[in-house]
Amino acid sequence: MDFLSQYISDFQLTHWETLIDEWFLVFALVFLAFELIRYAVIKRLNWQMVGDTATNFITLAFFIGITFFGMAAFYVGAYFYAAQFAVFEIPTTWASVLIALVLADLAYYWEHRILHRINFLWATHSVHHSSPFFNISVAYRHGPLDGFWPLFFHLPLVLLGFNPVLILVVELLVQLYQTALHTEVIGKFWKPIELIMNTPSHHRVHHGSNRKYLDKNYAGIFIIWDRMFGTFEEEEEEVVYGLVKPIESINPFVAFFHGFKRLAADVWNMPGVMNKLGVLFGPPGWQPKTRKDTPPAE
Repeated sequence: MDFLSQYISDFQLTHWETLIDEWFLVFALVFLAFELIRYAVIKRLNWQMVGDTATNFITLAFFIGITFFGMAAFYVGAYFYAAQFAVFEIPTTWASVLIALVLADLAYYWEHRILHRINFLWATHSVHHSSPFFNISVAYRHGPLDGFWPLFFHLPLVLLGFNPVLILVVELLVQLYQTALHTEVIGKFWKPIELIMNTPSHHRVHHGSNRKYLDKNYAGIFIIWDRMFGTFEEEEEEVVYGLVKPIESINPFVAFFHGFKRLAADVWNMPGVMNKLGVLFGPPGWQPKTRKDTPPAE
């Protein structure tokens, strides 16, 4: 067990981060080709799916442009600035990597759950949920501000004393694990795995617009968080992917901005300042208690 105390340099961390990220993208593209061929064989491939897949990567390009040219310096700078005020100085070893990964996964659970339950946050995250299909390309479907909010949930780990570079790496690992879950190819795993780990089956539930599936299975790597905090749902009935109120478009601009367009319209049409604030900070579909024409949540 001596390897758990072995020191890992920042150079090693950044090298692994680059290597893992690049090779995972290669895997994802190859796997996507396999998925599309499979859909063609079972006669489920159509032009809408092809167009939707293209839209997923176009929204990714939009997201990268906003994130790397508008947020990346602030994001990384905030981590290194916060590191000056860390409570502890935790050395980067294999043991701290494993601990940081588990804590980052817990932080992701709460980030993900809150993105679903506050309307102005849902406006950006709903882009990811707007596809009526479910293949690995959907994992790359991002909203305008999806790269901004994780900062606030993972910053406490830097303040605790973990190396900022390590936190960036474990964030990536959680995201890549999530990416691999976006598929219909894999059914269910052995029960002990399904009990502890997040799986494609669990994540299909999360993408369902079925009423029983709404706001369930927020986990990143470990499904135990959903089981612990009461948000777990088993995949039983067939999943209907997408939003409760579908965008019904494969236009990448519609997909990328629809959440904020809907939010702006809801705020504008809602009478009263307090009610407008309720729309912004309440859950999707929020309405004043006195109103009878409450639409379903998106």
